[in-house]
Amino acid sequence: MDLDLTDAQRLVVDTVRAFARKDVAPRAAAIDRTDEFPRDLYHRLADLGLLGLTLPAEYGGAGADTLTWTLCQEELAQASASVAHAQLLAVILGELIGEHGTEAQRRRWLPAMARGEAICVIAQTEPGGGSDVAGLQTTARPTADGWVLNGTKRFITAAMVCDVAVVVATTDRSLGREGIAMFLVEAGTPGFRPGSKDHVMGLHGVGTGELVFDDCHVPRAALLGSERGGFKRAMESLNTGRVGIAAQALGVAQAALDAALAYAQTREAFGRPIAELQAIQFLLADMSTAVEAVRLLVRRAALLRDRGRPVARAAAEAKLMAAETAVRVTSDALQIHGAAGYATDFPLERLYRDARVYPIFEGTSQIQRLVIARQLLRERS
Repeated sequence: MDLDLTDAQRLVVDTVRAFARKDVAPRAAAIDRTDEFPRDLYHRLADLGLLGLTLPAEYGGAGADTLTWTLCQEELAQASASVAHAQLLAVILGELIGEHGTEAQRRRWLPAMARGEAICVIAQTEPGGGSDVAGLQTTARPTADGWVLNGTKRFITAAMVCDVAVVVATTDRSLGREGIAMFLVEAGTPGFRPGSKDHVMGLHGVGTGELVFDDCHVPRAALLGSERGGFKRAMESLNTGRVGIAAQALGVAQAALDAALAYAQTREAFGRPIAELQAIQFLLADMSTAVEAVRLLVRRAALLRDRGRPVARAAAEAKLMAAETAVRVTSDALQIHGAAGYATDFPLERLYRDARVYPIFEGTSQIQRLVIARQLLRERS
């Protein structure tokens, strides 16, 4: 695996790092405290070309590869996981519409998404379940001129601020996962409204909440892709998301490690910096090793995807390791800070809360283990 970055990738990293440190990091605590979507920073992401990063130039994108995107995710997440997540959503949904949408759908939404003028979400998770995508309850009933959607989606990132939603619904429950389709539903469509806002433990400022569809009529042209195969498209989107989420969790873990290193070198106990204590050194060594291992897994998954290789297992492995490492490293970093880490005056408390979501969304750690095991067994059969 070639670990050297190209000159273009280094330029992107330098640009994003400068933006993250100068503009994003000073706002991270306020975003967490107010739980308000930072539209100004979102528009700055657009100005830097980061919302349409992987889109073709004809739709307002930069045509970058997956590896470049993961590098951006890592840099942004070190400053604010919330801002990184906003960029992640734009990239995932842009690729989904770009790959499966009609030309009219691509022209309508992709340039606007790249400019930060339209926020798109994926409405998949429901109140009764998250990991069981095939068991969704939202229905799409065909009519003479379109479809009528009914159902409720929960824990949807950017639900409170979205302009359009990719809605995953079942068109024929008797067909199981083969009866699942996707629909593009614009905000303001009668019968489509945001529900209650979700007040969550961490990752504040991304507008997480409910989306409600109550006899929501959409035209035939709202169908994203074919009437069949929506489950497969959802799974492919999850694979993409898992690579990005792994990079995001890596950024949070790196930020926690950096904070722990800085604190350990300035905090004194027993007449010397605590960094000189072997107990602290062992913690730092383990944290660093875990972070570097995750970085390799993330880059491997990104490179496989860029080369058109199967990525399901690599994405699951990267996401599993990154999620659990983020939780462990932020916990250890908080421990090194002691009472200071438990206080809101230091960023560790926020990083700790943000990290806890990674073993849950885009497929829990348990689901990742199932994916990995099944892929292994399939490869050996």
